[in-house]
Amino acid sequence: MLMRTDPFRDFDRLAQQLLGTGSTSRPAIMPMDAWREGDRFVVEFDLPGVAPDTLDIDVERNVLTVRAERPARSGDWEPLASERPKGLFSRQLVLGDNLDLQQVDASYDAGVLRLTIPVAERAKPRRIEVRTGSDQLSAGSNTDAITA
Repeated sequence: MLMRTDPFRDFDRLAQQLLGTGSTSRPAIMPMDAWREGDRFVVEFDLPGVAPDTLDIDVERNVLTVRAERPARSGDWEPLASERPKGLFSRQLVLGDNLDLQQVDASYDAGVLRLTIPVAERAKPRRIEVRTGSDQLSAGSNTDAITA
């Protein structure tokens, strides 16, 4: 089998990979799912190949920021295909005031980062009791009964 080699094609492919141009480039994103489950808000990020020690999660006001890194391979190697994004990843979520951002729980398993954020007590539905006229009189302040 005869194969033609085009050294310029190899240079073009290398330039596309290094400069992030062409159809082979992909943005470094973190796909996610988010949902409410009872009294908590859950977010899952797909981060396969990311070491747990490169994860950084912080909250400032109502903005939750997730950062991760998948380093590029170093050393003496020749890529035959390089489709997985590498480098730094960052995603910010603007969260409402109805979540308790002091109680964020994070776990990482099988390439999935899971954040669980409880709904704030002040945002949970609550029942308000309605008093009737007779309840108000018995529960009123220390007033003496009026006698005629």
